[in-house]
Amino acid sequence: MSQPQIVFLDRDTLPVPVHRPASPHQWIEYPASSVAQAAERLGGAAVAITNKVPITAEVLAAAPLLKLVAVAATGYNIIDLDACRARGVAVCNIRDYAIHGVAEHTLMLLLALARQLPAYRADVQDGAWQRAPGFCHFGAPMRDLAGLRLCLIGAGALGQATAHLARAFGMDVRFVERRGADTVRDGYLDFDSALASADVLSLHCPLTDDTRNLIDAAALARMKPGALLLNTARGGLVDEVALLAALQTGHLGGAGIDVLHEEPPRRGNPLLDVSLPNLIVTPHVAWASQQTMQRLAAQLTENIDAFLKGEPRNLV
Repeated sequence: MSQPQIVFLDRDTLPVPVHRPASPHQWIEYPASSVAQAAERLGGAAVAITNKVPITAEVLAAAPLLKLVAVAATGYNIIDLDACRARGVAVCNIRDYAIHGVAEHTLMLLLALARQLPAYRADVQDGAWQRAPGFCHFGAPMRDLAGLRLCLIGAGALGQATAHLARAFGMDVRFVERRGADTVRDGYLDFDSALASADVLSLHCPLTDDTRNLIDAAALARMKPGALLLNTARGGLVDEVALLAALQTGHLGGAGIDVLHEEPPRRGNPLLDVSLPNLIVTPHVAWASQQTMQRLAAQLTENIDAFLKGEPRNLV
């Protein structure tokens, strides 16, 4: 009997060593794949590994032997779950691997914005300190994190880890109830109250039909003047055109963004067409420390091995 074929569709999205599963198998990997190529390449596969290659109903129809889609990430919005269930194809994802990395990246963005790091770095490069009449240069007004209210949308492992770090800085940390919820859980703020009272709003929730454009023009208008917005979750959570407008009018104090609606942004993005001292955009790297990526790779192998042994885990 032939060994099950495991096909990694976009190996270059995980630039660390990946140990092969212990169970007997054939391993095939491609640097990257389009959707059309995925349909072709999964023709004999029992297991598909994908980070960002969509697994559509059409791809599944071309993969009659497929039993498992192993997502090399936490988010699985690129997978047609209904089509997988209809075909009896299991889907598993990676969980709680980036707790330290994403929380640290979120706090890095927050500190840089609150302490005006980009603005002061630009001032020094422009010679403003050298021309200052006194021993220091007073530029953009800075804020301490202590005493600021941080509202977190998403209370999973990443939200909790961010909350833990923020409390160490003396912040008033609150979690936010789902938009439109009939009841508010103990210790949470309702959505509108959070928008109105947050000095900092940080997103840590998945991208779903309910959360797409969660932070739109109306939500931004309800936010406290001068507030900061952080998004290390998914780009589709934020209306990027509305965000830019809120920054340019001065209503929003700043934004730290690690994710965009389209990645990579080959067709451009309004947030990349400007140079604002209170806007920091990083290229979806909150998860990408060497330690974090290695934890992801190890869990990916564990997920596949468990499935091949008949003990599936991390199913979605």
